[in-house]
Amino acid sequence: MTEKQESHSNYKGFVAGVFSGIAKLSVGHPFDTIKTRLQTSDSARFSGPLQCLLQTIRKEGVPGLYKGATPPLVGWMFMDSIMLGSLTFYRRILHETLFNPHRMAASPSSFAERDLRLPDSKIHKLPTIGHAMAGVMAGATVSFIAAPVEHIKARLQIQYSSKKSERLYKGPIDCLSKIYKYHGIPGVYHGLSATLLFRSFFFFWWGSYDVFTRLLTEKTDLSTPAVNFWAGGLSAQVFWITSYPSDVIKQRIMTDPLAGGLNDGARRFPDWKTAARTVYAENGWRGYWRGFLPCFLRAFPANAVALFAFEGVMRALP
Repeated sequence: MTEKQESHSNYKGFVAGVFSGIAKLSVGHPFDTIKTRLQTSDSARFSGPLQCLLQTIRKEGVPGLYKGATPPLVGWMFMDSIMLGSLTFYRRILHETLFNPHRMAASPSSFAERDLRLPDSKIHKLPTIGHAMAGVMAGATVSFIAAPVEHIKARLQIQYSSKKSERLYKGPIDCLSKIYKYHGIPGVYHGLSATLLFRSFFFFWWGSYDVFTRLLTEKTDLSTPAVNFWAGGLSAQVFWITSYPSDVIKQRIMTDPLAGGLNDGARRFPDWKTAARTVYAENGWRGYWRGFLPCFLRAFPANAVALFAFEGVMRALP
């Protein structure tokens, strides 16, 4: 592949990611609001997802379900663009280096020998472990944009008042400016380590996406868009089943009072380990799964549509 072709391929991945982010937000944000509110509250406020949904609509109207939507509306376009664009980039790098069959031919490892015995049509495919590794690398890359976006979103989502005058933050810009004023860049990036931990589970998302794609392609007569849709939805379920406890911890950290000039309360969690212990002390192991149902219900349609859009735009771009 020439340098010009490589640059063009990367460009397509980033553009397709923008459309993926828009599709994900449109379908998934109301589910995300319910999930976040359950993760950061106890049963005294909400007994479950249905009560949380009904109470939110009754007190705040349907717009209450879209609180905090502006940061991901802008952020997810960039986040998915960077995540999926960098995923495409890392897949190619791994394919050309670590999993290059010609390079591996010189290696005495049994793994290389097994690859060399594969039919010619199979040799040049990146193995599932390569897709999983690319997922971890893309997850770490996008975390540096995801952390502040998700931080602002989470703080806006737990403002329960329907009146703006009673809220600490009037909107995302106000939230960002106040946090930066009193806590600087470290305050904006509050929860970065927890975000990196959470997104390391992209190993399971993109590894399983490759597995489902191969199985559906080989075992069914589904069209390519249908394969993308089902593989995207199913792999998202795998990701959330494996990563959900780390997401609960991340959300607790990101909604923890920052104190100082914000006057939003006293800090509870100096690090993610303290947050993890607190969740267990309050609700036992069930605490790590509070809010899982709306997350699980959201994961398939939101991510299936997102990957459907991503793969469709990738095919459509010249």
